[in-house]
Amino acid sequence: MYTTLIHQYQLVLSSREAVFTYLETLKPEDLVKPVASFNNESIGSMLIHVADTYTSWLVNFAMQQNRLLGTSDHYKDLPSIRATFEQVNLIVNDFLHHFTDKLNTSLTLPKRDGVELTLTPLQLFTHVVTHEFHHKGQAVNMSRQLGYIPVDTDVIRS
Repeated sequence: MYTTLIHQYQLVLSSREAVFTYLETLKPEDLVKPVASFNNESIGSMLIHVADTYTSWLVNFAMQQNRLLGTSDHYKDLPSIRATFEQVNLIVNDFLHHFTDKLNTSLTLPKRDGVELTLTPLQLFTHVVTHEFHHKGQAVNMSRQLGYIPVDTDVIRS
């Protein structure tokens, strides 16, 4: 299953690159412009939220490490966002390597407010990837609201 997840993440990377290539066509100031219909978040802050989710679930929760999350400096421009996602790629690689033979092992770990969750590494991986695609769609929608015409950023693109 490890090999399958590596291949699946390659598809995620391809879709993510389509988003980043598209975002290069936006005016730099539009990357950080608040969008009212998205709680005044920007495309950049939305993407850093995605990166933070990988860190929170895969590193801080599953591997019980304490890594800091992104700051506004991380989404000030597209090169900074790309650099943050290079770190995400390392996180995913470490996570999948760490749980290679334990993808269906139950992890019961404390979460905020004393609530415990029991999840498997496979569930966590699935969550962070689907979370990324959810917010990728929102980021593309935000660009549309800023007056751009988005390109196809799905895994299967024409």
